Amino acid sequence: MPWIESALSNLKDFPLVFIPLFVAMDPLGLLPFVVGILDPLAGSRRGAVIRKAILTGAGVGLVVLALGRAIFNVRGIQISDFLIAGGAILFIVSLRNLVSASEERPTAPDEFLGMVPIGTPLLVGPATISMLIVLTGLHPFWLVLAGFLLNMALAWVVLAQAERIQGFLGIGGLRAFSKVASLLLAAIAVQLMRRGITQIWPVQ
Repeated sequence: MPWIESALSNLKDFPLVFIPLFVAMDPLGLLPFVVGILDPLAGSRRGAVIRKAILTGAGVGLVVLALGRAIFNVRGIQISDFLIAGGAILFIVSLRNLVSASEERPTAPDEFLGMVPIGTPLLVGPATISMLIVLTGLHPFWLVLAGFLLNMALAWVVLAQAERIQGFLGIGGLRAFSKVASLLLAAIAVQLMRRGITQIWPVQ
């Protein structure tokens, strides 16, 4: 059937959706921060905070996905415009992550920690939102949705096993992973900007 053939054809592009979103969300890089937040909480309260974080991040991402296509119809905005703007935002975020060594802990009440800052802006923040908007202009909606939901499921597993993963990799290993992910995000950002520029001004 034609639609099955089309779906299978698009499925080969799944890594092009999943990997940029994974790099933008960087759940492993968040672990030192998240462990510091969860450390004073009892086991049941930790689980509740993690569930709220995942639900908040998923909710924000789904709203962005729902509006993604409509955004391109506002004031004649083209995908090339978003490639450049989104790439610039991603580059700034990645640069900030590369040079920042701050790990300030929030002072929000426990019941809000899952929503802010873990769910958003840490898990689904400017980098992830920009990436989702850009990807909806480059790939089929269902493919981006599948990539996002799989990343959220993976983030849930990572956060639920935060202490074990941190114990295995160590603080240094997690920070190193985060820096590599930020560097990768910067490279993806440059690629997006280059792609947008060449769409506006094709290379002869």
